[in-house]
Parts: sequence; structure tokens; C-alpha cells
Amino acid sequence: MAKVAFLGLGVMGAPMAGHLAKKGHSVTVYNRTAAKAEAWVAANGGAHAPTPRAAAEGAEIVFACVGNDDDLRGVVLGPDGALAGMKPGAIFVDHTTASAEVARELAEAATEAGVGFVDAPVSGGQAGAENGVLTVMCGGEQATYDTVEGAIGAYARACRLMGPVGSGQLTKMVNQICIAGLVQGLSEGVHFAKKAGLDVEAVLSVISKGAAGSWQMENRGATMNAGKFDFGFAVDWMRKDLGILLDEARRNGAKLPVSALVDQFYAEVQAMGGNRWDTSSLVARLER
Repeated sequence: MAKVAFLGLGVMGAPMAGHLAKKGHSVTVYNRTAAKAEAWVAANGGAHAPTPRAAAEGAEIVFACVGNDDDLRGVVLGPDGALAGMKPGAIFVDHTTASAEVARELAEAATEAGVGFVDAPVSGGQAGAENGVLTVMCGGEQATYDTVEGAIGAYARACRLMGPVGSGQLTKMVNQICIAGLVQGLSEGVHFAKKAGLDVEAVLSVISKGAAGSWQMENRGATMNAGKFDFGFAVDWMRKDLGILLDEARRNGAKLPVSALVDQFYAEVQAMGGNRWDTSSLVARLER
């Protein structure tokens, strides 16, 4: 069991840190809103710290799961950042969905401080975090990854090193590209079935057993049919992720016409007031 720190106690970070505590790790947490850190300690034990630096002091592994590139820089760099408190030989594991560019930037800063770095974005959403069954895609050096893989297993059912630093973030971009097109297709299917006068529940039940079946259909089809979107992965976060991958595509020359179009569709959902709706709310713009 290790002495670890966890930075960021949102809907993903809080349960992930909780699984580490349940596995017997000594966990110190940090959150911008101190009340969340205090509540987490009351529920899970461990300790909370006033700054990322204080949380990271003495930790063998420092985990982070925050909002975006700038949030990540804020908890890693500077006099109160995690790197300022980490000992040589410690490892920083970033679970934020961020750019590959910031992963490489922070890995360079970590190397200068004698610290290892793994970019390790996750897939599986809030339910995956709460149930400890996330999929984790990692970038970094093999030896560094091998050191942290066991700890990540506290909240993951699948974890794999995809290549050098940045590869985890690039793999997460592929994940989001695939989801974007799939959810739009499912939205159109549900919308078409309604317009055709079909029993949507029956349609989804039968086609989910064939080639059209998917995680989204199994887990979101019924709620899409019912028009329920007040849960899950927020449209605001999906637009952030799409922005990251579209920026990367402009750099590497990848052609992503469907992803770009779906990004525009999510902007329309935001204009409808759906910023915090689940990503399956794409169907709502078809039914206005």
C-alpha cells in the first residue's frame, strides 16, 4: 500500500480517490473548494491539504482529475503546485481529459524535477468511477507505468500503456470521436422510429442484439426515448473534449467531418439550455 495524493474531487475524482482509500492506500486529498475535501475525508478517512503542494509532500504517487489544461497547470506548476512538493522518484498520474500538448509540457517539467509522469485519461463516466470499472488509457515510460498500474487498478477494469507521453490523451480522443458519431446515429434512429410510429422500446430491444448494438444503445436508448438527460456526461464536457480533438486534428491533418458536425450540434443543445444534460441529449435537438 502506498502513500498517495489525489487532486480534484469532482464527480470522477471523489469516487476514484475513495477506491484508493478502500484498497488501504494512505490518501491525502486536495480540492479547490475546501468543503468538498473535508466532506471526502469525513466519508473516507485520510487527510486533506490546503494546496496541491502540501497534498503531494511525501507521496509516492500523486493523482489528478481536474477540468481542463489550465486547471491542470494550476495544480501541477508554480510554488503551490504538486511538483514543488513531490520528492524525486515520485510519479504524477493525470486522469484529466486534456490535450496531448499539455501532457508533454507537464512531463517535461516533471522530468526536470526528477518526477515520473503518466497521462492517463479515463472512460466510463461517473458510474464507472463510482463502481470502480473505468477504462484507463496511458502514455509514458514502461517502468513508470508498471509502478502505478496496480494502484490505478483500484478503480479500473482495464488499463493499458498506449505509448510515450501524450498517447493516453490521443487514445481518449479516438474514444470521443467514436462516441460522437455513434450518439448522433442513435439519436437519429430513435427520432426516426418515433416519426415512423414504431414502438421505440421494442425497436431498441431487438436491434441491440444485432450489429447496431452498442454501450450507448444499452445504457442510453431508453432514456433518450423518454427524453431524460439530467445525468451522465455533460454536454459542456463533451464540447471541451471535441474542441481538444479537433485542435489535434488540425495539427496532424486528420479529417474529422462528422466530429466537427456533431460539435456544432452540441452547441445547439447548449443554446437550448442543455449545458449539463447528458451527451445523449443530441436527440432533443431533433425533436424541438
